Amino acid sequence: MVGIMIAQTLSEQILSHAAGHPVRAGDVATVSVDLVMMHDSLSPSIIKVLHEELGAERVWDAQRVAVVIDHVAPASNIQTAEKQAGLRQWVRDQGITHLFDVGRGISHQVLVEEGLAQPGLVIVGSDSHSTAYGCVGAFGTGMGTTDIALAAATGRTWMRVPETVLVRAIGRFRPGVSAKDLGLRAARILRADGATYASVEWHGIDFLSIGDRMTLATLSIEIGAKAGLIPPIGPAASGLRIPDWLAVQAGADYVRTVDIDLSHLEPQVSAPHYVDNVVDLTELGRVAVDVVYLGTCTNGRYEDMAAAARILKGRKIASGVRMLVVPASSEGLRQAAEDGTLRTLLAAGATIGTPGCGACIGRHMGVLAPDEVCLFTGNRNFRGRMGSPQANIYLASPEVAAATALTGYITHPQDVLER
Repeated sequence: MVGIMIAQTLSEQILSHAAGHPVRAGDVATVSVDLVMMHDSLSPSIIKVLHEELGAERVWDAQRVAVVIDHVAPASNIQTAEKQAGLRQWVRDQGITHLFDVGRGISHQVLVEEGLAQPGLVIVGSDSHSTAYGCVGAFGTGMGTTDIALAAATGRTWMRVPETVLVRAIGRFRPGVSAKDLGLRAARILRADGATYASVEWHGIDFLSIGDRMTLATLSIEIGAKAGLIPPIGPAASGLRIPDWLAVQAGADYVRTVDIDLSHLEPQVSAPHYVDNVVDLTELGRVAVDVVYLGTCTNGRYEDMAAAARILKGRKIASGVRMLVVPASSEGLRQAAEDGTLRTLLAAGATIGTPGCGACIGRHMGVLAPDEVCLFTGNRNFRGRMGSPQANIYLASPEVAAATALTGYITHPQDVLER
């Protein structure tokens, strides 16, 4: 690629490389796609468009399409089982090398663990939280059925190059506060439409793990973002394949900058029924819960389970509370089993589910009844998201989830740790 003299954001750099020429925010560009991700819920319709509407017999590159069965895994009824069986056959017929079947985990977590997501790549997925791939410095974005089918058929897509909003973290977290609180605080400031069709760059978090970075990347879509990118620097990025042309450039143009002081950040809670309806936990009042749900691509990793286990160790969850833990991947579950984290969660009274999306979309594995209240470590609390429209969903960190499970009401982690 020809050298670029004008400073660029991470999105501009990646899309310039993928387009083969310099592009700037606002340009419409046709770009090469490095990886297409399809999950079980939308794959049947994608395949139909691919073959019947586009007339493509095969995907453009069987090694650069990843198919993940994670949304309703295991299948919850005969119709879903039939569709998944058909999807497996299609994968075999196409010669696709990357099929991650029931129990391997959530697409975003799995593709990062498998090393398929890498800095500088353009990854499009049939899931809105495909912004997750920004945790390693990839341009990840979700697209609809037709756009994913076209990308799978041709290896190319078009998009308007997004402007960039900069979220800059300062300092370090206090005890009981974590990356989820930073993400929710950003949603509180920017609101649900604060970064519509923009890219969000998260700076000042070089000390965070790849998992914590994924928390922020997945939450980027909840403020409207097209992509959420974390610079691939710091200790956690040491094993990544970082291209020499990708780096934060001084003088890049950001349409808005938001500074968040981590040293003053309190645990944040998103109250029903909108993600940006965020308050400090201390402002919430006493909210009793029926279910504590730890999981999803936002906070279902090994480190999230371990954070909860440190609070739950030697204690029992409150009477009348159900705590469901659904690991984001089989690798996370393996780690939790090997080091005693899983044993601690089970001893406290938690129930463990099959790695995958679980009840996040309200189709199985923990659907909520009318009037039930759930403290959820996921990314969305829309009305009806996890079952009944009459249920209430609060979003918070794994640490708040564990503390809440112990008391039966939404609780600051320090309140139980100091007992």
